[in-house]
Amino acid sequence: MMRCERSKSERGEVPVTPSEELIGLTAREAVSRLKRREIHPRELVAAALARIAETDPAINAMPTLCPERALAAAERASPDALLAGLPFAVKDLTDVAGVRSTQGSPVFANNIPDRSDLMVERIEAHGGVVLGKSNTPEFGAGANTFNEVFGETRNPWNTALTCAGSSGGSAAALAAGQVWLATGSDLGGSLRTPASFCGVVGIRPSPGRVASGPAALPFGTLAVEGPMGRNVGDAALLLDAMVGEHPEDPLSLAAPAGSYRAQAERPALPRRVGFSPDLGICPMEPEVVEIARRAVARLAREGVDVTDACPDFSEAPAAFKTLRALGFSTSMKELYDNRRGELKPDVIWNIEHGMKLDAAVIGEAERARGRLYYRLVAFFRDHDFLICPAAQVAPFPVETRWIREIAGVPLDNYVEWIRITYAVTLTSLPVVALPCGVTADGRPVGLQLIGRPRGEAALIAAAAALESLWGLATQVPILPRTAAKTARAAR
Repeated sequence: MMRCERSKSERGEVPVTPSEELIGLTAREAVSRLKRREIHPRELVAAALARIAETDPAINAMPTLCPERALAAAERASPDALLAGLPFAVKDLTDVAGVRSTQGSPVFANNIPDRSDLMVERIEAHGGVVLGKSNTPEFGAGANTFNEVFGETRNPWNTALTCAGSSGGSAAALAAGQVWLATGSDLGGSLRTPASFCGVVGIRPSPGRVASGPAALPFGTLAVEGPMGRNVGDAALLLDAMVGEHPEDPLSLAAPAGSYRAQAERPALPRRVGFSPDLGICPMEPEVVEIARRAVARLAREGVDVTDACPDFSEAPAAFKTLRALGFSTSMKELYDNRRGELKPDVIWNIEHGMKLDAAVIGEAERARGRLYYRLVAFFRDHDFLICPAAQVAPFPVETRWIREIAGVPLDNYVEWIRITYAVTLTSLPVVALPCGVTADGRPVGLQLIGRPRGEAALIAAAAALESLWGLATQVPILPRTAAKTARAAR
């Protein structure tokens, strides 16, 4: 197992500074110290800003900062609040009042909203302090984080590589220790793929678990907001600060009676899981599959019954392609009509595909989605969880906009290399993406742990147990590395 390179002070070359000590805390440790009044939120704001100044020139994860707003919120924060003044990052698809919110698009390059998204309002009400906005591809389209407003975000594990997307800025910021928590969103894998590529944790909750909006399509169930953290317990803490009903989100669910953080702190290995290396539909990079198999073999050695059972996902690709295009064309038609020339080709392709759909094609996609859901329900009658890789490939060069071939199989559009995540999206099941290993040259690899309908509590407890077994949660934060540094660390 490789040992992650950290700062010079952490290697014992110079004394650890107070700022570096704070950066090294988990989110839960930081909140505990805030609640005991051992530190003040402004100290964490200052430490995070210093870390961003040190690391962001190499990775470009946090292009928009709001230090004055953050410091003002830090002074108001109560130690009795859930997050007690802990700074966090907000993905740039999500509005924050008074802060530049671009959606990664030249169309909104100078947009400063008057109101925050419901999710941000709720996190702030729980004592979270918005530090700034994390980078994202234009309108979240594409699983590689680059745009014409801020440029590309690089992977802290190897700055020659992509951090994936569309929550790539959030994942990279977490891995580099710029923030303790970050928000993400996920339609086809936008939260899970970056978590896998950056060695952090992302939770895609059930639709409605996290209220968001106001939105153009408030009844949509493909895209959800979710938490990201350096470990399962930290991500669960942020989920606690996100959940609950809101009248402006018609699908929002009531907050659970218990705490998700508490579930993470009571880890429980599952009794029986199914493992699929490819969901039966995905070309896979062989080394990714081998790393996933080794991780799952650890479960079997701990007494978990691991089967090769997997529901039939064969209808998922066609259904997702249709429903995703329908969402783009419905929500973005006005932008297409009035500002088409300012949109990137991937966005235009999605909108135009959606505009050509007819009722018969849409209807069949909805029926296929329904059949898939019921196959998963049947699977969970005798399995606790389904496990599969969180990405079909390991991190690749940042200049490669999307993968066109995997294991000799050509891919004809930019979403097919994330099929292993978008297929799971269709089920509306909660998912945790967490690190399970690294390639021979030091690139992170993650797994998806897929739970029962609205089963976030049991899912988080199991994810925490897997995290403890695999022992990778302490590998971040790291200072951004060049390819040469990554190779040395891997050795």
